[in-house]
Amino acid sequence: MEIPQISGIELVKRLSKKGFMIVRQRGSHIRLQKITPDKMIKITVPNHPQLKKGTLNQIIKDSELTREEVFV
Repeated sequence: MEIPQISGIELVKRLSKKGFMIVRQRGSHIRLQKITPDKMIKITVPNHPQLKKGTLNQIIKDSELTREEVFV
């Protein structure tokens, strides 16, 4: 699946729909977390107009979601 170019805010919106909550923002970085029965997942999303593909791939990997879950 080809990853579309999206902004940091758009990614935050998509992750929020999957159970992540914004816990703080410092400068241009937004911190999100999701509490699961066995652990807490923490990720940081840069609030940039367009995320680089490598950054986006790493955030998706760290969120323990698949590309399909984020983009469908």
